[in-house]
Amino acid sequence: MRTGAPAGQTGYFHEVAFCGSDDELVALVGPFLADGSEAGEPTVVALDDRSRDVVRAATGHLPGVTYLRHRTQYERPALAVRRYRDLVESHLAAGAAQVRAVGAVPHPGLGEPWAPWARYEAAIHRVLADRPLWGLCLYDTRTAPRDVLADVERMHPHVAAPGGAHRASTRFADPMAVVARLPAAPPDPLEALPPAVELVQPAPAIARRSVRDVGGRSDVAPGAVDDLLIAVSEAVGNAWAHGRPPVVLRACAAADRVVVTVSDRGPGPADPLVGLTPATDRTSGGLGLWIAHQLCSDVHLATGDDGFTVRLTARRAADPAVP
Repeated sequence: MRTGAPAGQTGYFHEVAFCGSDDELVALVGPFLADGSEAGEPTVVALDDRSRDVVRAATGHLPGVTYLRHRTQYERPALAVRRYRDLVESHLAAGAAQVRAVGAVPHPGLGEPWAPWARYEAAIHRVLADRPLWGLCLYDTRTAPRDVLADVERMHPHVAAPGGAHRASTRFADPMAVVARLPAAPPDPLEALPPAVELVQPAPAIARRSVRDVGGRSDVAPGAVDDLLIAVSEAVGNAWAHGRPPVVLRACAAADRVVVTVSDRGPGPADPLVGLTPATDRTSGGLGLWIAHQLCSDVHLATGDDGFTVRLTARRAADPAVP
Protein backbone atom coordinates (compact mmCIF):
# COMPACT_ATOMS: atom_id res chain seq x y z
CA MET A 1 0.00 0.00 0.00
CA ARG A 2 1.32 3.43 -0.94
CA THR A 3 1.64 6.12 1.70
CA GLY A 4 1.47 9.91 1.68
CA ALA A 5 -0.04 12.00 -1.10
CA PRO A 6 0.03 9.13 -3.66
CA ALA A 7 -2.01 6.79 -1.40
CA GLY A 8 -4.69 5.09 -3.45
CA GLN A 9 -3.13 6.15 -6.75
CA THR A 10 -1.19 4.14 -9.30
CA GLY A 11 1.84 5.09 -11.34
CA TYR A 12 4.36 7.87 -11.01
CA PHE A 13 3.40 10.68 -8.62
CA HIS A 14 5.53 13.36 -10.27
CA GLU A 15 5.68 16.37 -7.97
CA VAL A 16 7.56 19.67 -7.99
CA ALA A 17 8.51 21.75 -4.96
CA PHE A 18 9.85 25.30 -4.86
CA CYS A 19 11.93 26.64 -2.01
CA GLY A 20 13.31 30.13 -1.42
CA SER A 21 15.23 29.58 1.80
CA ASP A 22 17.01 26.87 3.76
CA ASP A 23 14.07 26.72 6.17
CA GLU A 24 11.70 26.00 3.28
CA LEU A 25 14.12 23.41 1.92
CA VAL A 26 14.08 21.54 5.23
CA ALA A 27 10.29 21.95 5.61
CA LEU A 28 9.78 20.37 2.19
CA VAL A 29 12.35 17.60 2.20
CA GLY A 30 12.58 16.72 5.89
CA PRO A 31 9.05 15.31 6.30
CA PHE A 32 9.27 13.58 2.91
CA LEU A 33 12.34 11.66 4.06
CA ALA A 34 11.14 11.03 7.62
CA ASP A 35 7.74 9.71 6.51
CA GLY A 36 9.36 7.47 3.91
CA SER A 37 11.78 6.09 6.47
CA GLU A 38 9.00 5.44 8.97
CA ALA A 39 6.92 3.66 6.32
CA GLY A 40 9.87 1.48 5.31
CA GLU A 41 9.89 2.88 1.78
CA PRO A 42 13.30 3.06 0.09
CA THR A 43 14.14 6.71 -0.48
CA VAL A 44 16.95 8.21 -2.57
CA VAL A 45 18.20 11.78 -2.42
CA ALA A 46 20.20 13.53 -5.17
CA LEU A 47 20.66 17.18 -4.18
CA ASP A 48 23.48 19.57 -4.92
CA ASP A 49 26.19 19.52 -2.25
CA ARG A 50 25.00 22.57 -0.33
CA SER A 51 21.34 21.51 -0.21
CA ARG A 52 22.31 17.97 0.75
CA ASP A 53 24.38 19.22 3.68
CA VAL A 54 21.52 21.44 4.90
CA VAL A 55 19.05 18.55 4.77
CA ARG A 56 21.36 16.02 6.40
CA ALA A 57 22.19 18.42 9.23
CA ALA A 58 18.47 18.89 9.90
CA THR A 59 17.31 15.28 9.58
CA GLY A 60 20.27 13.24 10.77
CA HIS A 61 20.49 9.54 9.94
CA LEU A 62 17.23 8.05 8.70
CA PRO A 63 17.02 4.30 7.99
CA GLY A 64 16.22 3.53 4.39
CA VAL A 65 17.35 6.91 3.07
CA THR A 66 20.26 6.84 0.60
CA TYR A 67 22.13 9.94 -0.54
CA LEU A 68 23.42 9.83 -4.10
CA ARG A 69 26.23 11.95 -5.48
CA HIS A 70 24.47 14.68 -7.45
CA ARG A 71 27.13 15.00 -10.18
CA THR A 72 27.05 11.26 -10.77
CA GLN A 73 23.27 10.83 -10.76
CA TYR A 74 22.81 13.82 -13.07
CA GLU A 75 25.95 13.31 -15.15
CA ARG A 76 23.88 13.73 -18.29
CA PRO A 77 20.17 13.39 -19.05
CA ALA A 78 20.09 9.96 -20.69
CA LEU A 79 22.17 8.42 -17.92
CA ALA A 80 19.95 10.02 -15.27
CA VAL A 81 16.85 8.47 -16.88
CA ARG A 82 18.49 5.05 -16.96
CA ARG A 83 19.87 5.28 -13.43
CA TYR A 84 16.53 6.26 -11.92
CA ARG A 85 14.75 3.55 -13.88
CA ASP A 86 17.24 0.94 -12.66
CA LEU A 87 17.01 2.18 -9.05
CA VAL A 88 13.24 2.00 -9.04
CA GLU A 89 13.16 -1.42 -10.69
CA SER A 90 15.67 -2.87 -8.21
CA HIS A 91 13.65 -1.65 -5.20
CA LEU A 92 10.38 -2.90 -6.65
CA ALA A 93 11.95 -6.27 -7.36
CA ALA A 94 12.99 -6.41 -3.69
CA GLY A 95 9.38 -5.95 -2.63
CA ALA A 96 8.89 -2.19 -2.17
CA ALA A 97 5.30 -0.99 -2.52
CA GLN A 98 6.49 2.57 -3.21
CA VAL A 99 9.85 4.17 -3.89
CA ARG A 100 10.56 7.79 -3.00
CA ALA A 101 13.09 10.06 -4.70
CA VAL A 102 13.99 13.70 -4.23
CA GLY A 103 16.33 15.38 -6.68
CA ALA A 104 17.54 18.77 -7.83
CA VAL A 105 17.38 18.68 -11.62
CA PRO A 106 20.24 20.69 -13.20
CA HIS A 107 19.49 24.06 -14.79
CA PRO A 108 21.42 27.26 -15.62
CA GLY A 109 21.43 28.28 -11.95
CA LEU A 110 23.42 25.10 -11.27
CA GLY A 111 25.67 25.62 -14.28
CA GLU A 112 23.85 23.48 -16.86
CA PRO A 113 21.86 24.40 -19.99
CA TRP A 114 18.13 23.96 -19.50
CA ALA A 115 16.90 22.42 -22.76
CA PRO A 116 18.53 18.98 -22.28
CA TRP A 117 17.22 18.78 -18.71
CA ALA A 118 13.73 19.89 -19.71
CA ARG A 119 13.79 16.95 -22.14
CA TYR A 120 14.90 14.81 -19.19
CA GLU A 121 11.87 15.90 -17.13
CA ALA A 122 9.57 14.90 -19.97
CA ALA A 123 11.43 11.63 -20.54
CA ILE A 124 11.37 10.53 -16.89
CA HIS A 125 7.65 11.38 -16.79
CA ARG A 126 7.13 8.93 -19.67
CA VAL A 127 9.56 6.17 -18.71
CA LEU A 128 8.33 5.78 -15.13
CA ALA A 129 4.67 6.58 -15.78
CA ASP A 130 3.39 3.20 -14.58
CA ARG A 131 5.76 2.72 -11.63
CA PRO A 132 4.81 3.38 -7.97
CA LEU A 133 7.38 6.13 -7.58
CA TRP A 134 6.86 9.34 -5.63
CA GLY A 135 9.32 11.77 -7.13
CA LEU A 136 9.88 15.20 -5.62
CA CYS A 137 11.74 17.51 -8.01
CA LEU A 138 13.18 20.39 -6.02
CA TYR A 139 13.83 23.81 -7.57
CA ASP A 140 15.42 26.60 -5.55
CA THR A 141 13.89 29.93 -6.55
CA ARG A 142 17.08 31.68 -5.44
CA THR A 143 19.03 30.10 -8.29
CA ALA A 144 16.58 28.79 -10.92
CA PRO A 145 15.75 31.29 -13.71
CA ARG A 146 12.15 32.39 -14.18
CA ASP A 147 11.73 30.59 -17.50
CA VAL A 148 12.86 27.35 -15.89
CA LEU A 149 10.38 27.77 -13.03
CA ALA A 150 7.59 28.45 -15.51
CA ASP A 151 8.47 25.35 -17.53
CA VAL A 152 8.59 22.99 -14.56
CA GLU A 153 5.20 24.12 -13.33
CA ARG A 154 3.80 23.01 -16.68
CA MET A 155 5.69 19.70 -16.59
CA HIS A 156 4.61 18.43 -13.15
CA PRO A 157 1.03 17.38 -12.38
CA HIS A 158 1.50 17.86 -8.63
CA VAL A 159 2.97 20.62 -6.44
CA ALA A 160 4.23 20.29 -2.86
CA ALA A 161 4.50 23.13 -0.36
CA PRO A 162 6.24 23.45 3.03
CA GLY A 163 4.19 22.03 5.85
CA GLY A 164 3.02 18.94 4.00
CA ALA A 165 0.54 20.47 1.56
CA HIS A 166 0.07 18.77 -1.81
CA ARG A 167 -2.14 19.99 -4.64
CA ALA A 168 -2.79 19.36 -8.28
CA SER A 169 -0.96 21.81 -10.50
CA THR A 170 -3.28 24.31 -12.14
CA ARG A 171 -0.64 24.99 -14.80
CA PHE A 172 0.17 21.41 -15.75
CA ALA A 173 0.21 20.76 -19.49
CA ASP A 174 1.58 18.02 -21.67
CA PRO A 175 5.35 17.96 -20.97
CA MET A 176 5.86 17.25 -24.66
CA ALA A 177 4.33 20.63 -25.49
CA VAL A 178 6.95 22.30 -23.31
CA VAL A 179 9.74 20.34 -24.99
CA ALA A 180 8.42 21.13 -28.46
CA ARG A 181 8.79 24.88 -27.99
CA LEU A 182 12.29 24.80 -26.52
CA PRO A 183 14.85 26.66 -28.62
CA ALA A 184 17.54 24.65 -30.38
CA ALA A 185 20.87 24.44 -28.63
CA PRO A 186 23.33 27.07 -29.86
CA PRO A 187 26.16 25.77 -32.06
CA ASP A 188 29.49 24.95 -30.53
CA PRO A 189 31.99 27.74 -31.31
CA LEU A 190 34.19 25.16 -33.04
CA GLU A 191 31.50 24.77 -35.69
CA ALA A 192 32.23 28.29 -36.94
CA LEU A 193 35.76 27.19 -37.91
CA PRO A 194 36.75 25.11 -40.94
CA PRO A 195 36.32 21.44 -39.94
CA ALA A 196 39.35 19.24 -39.49
CA VAL A 197 37.49 16.58 -41.48
CA GLU A 198 34.50 16.79 -43.79
CA LEU A 199 33.12 13.63 -45.38
CA VAL A 200 30.21 13.21 -47.79
CA GLN A 201 28.37 9.89 -47.82
CA PRO A 202 30.91 8.21 -45.53
CA ALA A 203 30.67 4.55 -44.62
CA PRO A 204 30.60 4.06 -40.82
CA ALA A 205 34.08 2.50 -40.82
CA ILE A 206 35.59 5.47 -42.67
CA ALA A 207 33.76 7.85 -40.36
CA ARG A 208 35.19 6.12 -37.27
CA ARG A 209 38.73 6.11 -38.65
CA SER A 210 38.58 9.80 -39.55
CA VAL A 211 37.14 10.87 -36.20
CA ARG A 212 39.75 8.83 -34.36
CA ASP A 213 42.45 10.84 -36.14
CA VAL A 214 40.75 14.10 -35.16
CA GLY A 215 40.39 12.91 -31.56
CA GLY A 216 44.13 12.35 -31.39
CA ARG A 217 44.62 16.12 -31.74
CA SER A 218 42.82 16.77 -28.43
CA ASP A 219 43.47 16.00 -24.77
CA VAL A 220 40.27 13.97 -24.52
CA ALA A 221 40.95 10.59 -22.94
CA PRO A 222 41.28 7.68 -25.40
CA GLY A 223 38.37 5.88 -23.74
CA ALA A 224 36.08 8.87 -24.30
CA VAL A 225 37.20 9.06 -27.93
CA ASP A 226 36.42 5.35 -28.34
CA ASP A 227 32.92 5.96 -26.97
CA LEU A 228 32.54 8.84 -29.41
CA LEU A 229 33.49 6.54 -32.30
CA ILE A 230 30.67 4.16 -31.41
CA ALA A 231 28.23 7.08 -31.26
CA VAL A 232 29.49 8.39 -34.61
CA SER A 233 29.02 4.98 -36.19
CA GLU A 234 25.44 4.85 -34.87
CA ALA A 235 24.66 8.37 -36.10
CA VAL A 236 26.06 7.71 -39.57
CA GLY A 237 24.23 4.38 -39.77
CA ASN A 238 20.98 6.09 -38.76
CA ALA A 239 21.46 8.79 -41.40
CA TRP A 240 21.99 6.17 -44.10
CA ALA A 241 19.01 4.07 -42.96
CA HIS A 242 16.46 6.73 -42.02
CA GLY A 243 17.59 10.05 -43.51
CA ARG A 244 17.93 11.41 -47.01
CA PRO A 245 21.21 11.95 -48.84
CA PRO A 246 23.65 13.43 -48.75
CA VAL A 247 24.98 12.34 -45.38
CA VAL A 248 27.66 14.81 -44.29
CA LEU A 249 30.05 14.37 -41.36
CA ARG A 250 32.14 17.22 -39.98
CA ALA A 251 34.59 16.86 -37.13
CA CYS A 252 36.77 19.35 -35.26
CA ALA A 253 38.80 19.34 -32.07
CA ALA A 254 40.16 21.63 -29.39
CA ALA A 255 42.28 20.69 -26.42
CA ASP A 256 39.23 20.05 -24.24
CA ARG A 257 36.72 18.48 -26.65
CA VAL A 258 35.98 16.77 -29.94
CA VAL A 259 32.83 17.83 -31.79
CA VAL A 260 31.24 15.83 -34.59
CA THR A 261 28.11 16.65 -36.57
CA VAL A 262 26.27 14.20 -38.81
CA SER A 263 23.66 15.75 -41.11
CA ASP A 264 21.24 14.54 -43.72
CA ARG A 265 18.33 16.03 -45.65
CA GLY A 266 15.62 14.04 -43.91
CA PRO A 267 13.03 15.35 -41.42
CA GLY A 268 14.58 13.63 -38.42
CA PRO A 269 12.81 11.52 -35.77
CA ALA A 270 9.19 12.32 -34.96
CA ASP A 271 9.69 11.74 -31.22
CA PRO A 272 11.35 14.76 -29.54
CA LEU A 273 12.53 12.48 -26.71
CA VAL A 274 14.33 10.05 -29.01
CA GLY A 275 17.61 8.97 -27.45
CA LEU A 276 16.49 9.65 -23.88
CA THR A 277 13.94 6.88 -23.59
CA PRO A 278 15.05 3.25 -23.90
CA ALA A 279 14.73 1.76 -27.37
CA THR A 280 14.70 -1.94 -28.24
CA ASP A 281 15.05 -2.02 -32.03
CA ARG A 282 16.58 -0.13 -34.92
CA THR A 283 13.45 0.38 -37.01
CA SER A 284 13.21 4.10 -36.18
CA GLY A 285 16.82 4.93 -35.35
CA GLY A 286 15.92 5.25 -31.68
CA LEU A 287 18.31 2.56 -30.49
CA GLY A 288 21.32 4.17 -32.17
CA LEU A 289 20.52 7.59 -30.72
CA TRP A 290 19.93 6.03 -27.28
CA ILE A 291 23.39 4.44 -27.47
CA ALA A 292 24.89 7.80 -28.49
CA HIS A 293 23.23 9.55 -25.54
CA GLN A 294 24.69 6.96 -23.17
CA LEU A 295 28.23 7.43 -24.46
CA CYS A 296 28.79 11.10 -25.30
CA SER A 297 29.29 14.08 -23.03
CA ASP A 298 26.67 16.01 -25.02
CA VAL A 299 24.22 15.01 -27.73
CA HIS A 300 22.10 17.65 -29.48
CA LEU A 301 19.50 17.02 -32.16
CA ALA A 302 18.39 19.78 -34.52
CA THR A 303 15.78 19.80 -37.27
CA GLY A 304 15.57 22.65 -39.77
CA ASP A 305 14.59 23.50 -43.31
CA ASP A 306 17.82 21.93 -44.55
CA GLY A 307 17.37 18.62 -42.73
CA PHE A 308 18.40 16.88 -39.53
CA THR A 309 21.68 17.12 -37.61
CA VAL A 310 23.12 15.18 -34.69
CA ARG A 311 25.91 16.91 -32.79
CA LEU A 312 28.10 14.64 -30.68
CA THR A 313 30.68 15.92 -28.20
CA ALA A 314 33.37 14.14 -26.20
CA ARG A 315 34.93 16.27 -23.49
CA ARG A 316 38.11 16.09 -21.50
CA ALA A 317 37.39 14.97 -17.95
CA ALA A 318 37.21 17.79 -15.42
CA ASP A 319 40.29 18.24 -13.31
CA PRO A 320 39.87 16.74 -9.82
CA ALA A 321 38.86 19.21 -7.15
CA VAL A 322 41.70 20.54 -5.03
CA PRO A 323 41.06 20.04 -1.29
